Amino acid sequence: MEEARRIQRSFWFRDFREALTFVQEIGELAEAERHHPNITFGWGNATVSLQTKKIKGLHENDFIMATKINRILARMAAGWRRRSFI
Repeated sequence: MEEARRIQRSFWFRDFREALTFVQEIGELAEAERHHPNITFGWGNATVSLQTKKIKGLHENDFIMATKINRILARMAAGWRRRSFI
């Protein structure tokens, strides 16, 4: 079995603006952490791929970044739930 070389996850949103907001927040995090994922996005979707390019594989920092990205999504989702009751 080949060793994993990256972490990748696709995310789905209600529209382009939500996907863009998510990507922008990841961009801010990436700059602060100095750890930059590959991101593709479009209307209602984003795919994030993490890999430490220097070693062409996974490092502890990739898993830390993935956890922080999941927290961004959770924070955004909490806002969607509040908004839906207005």
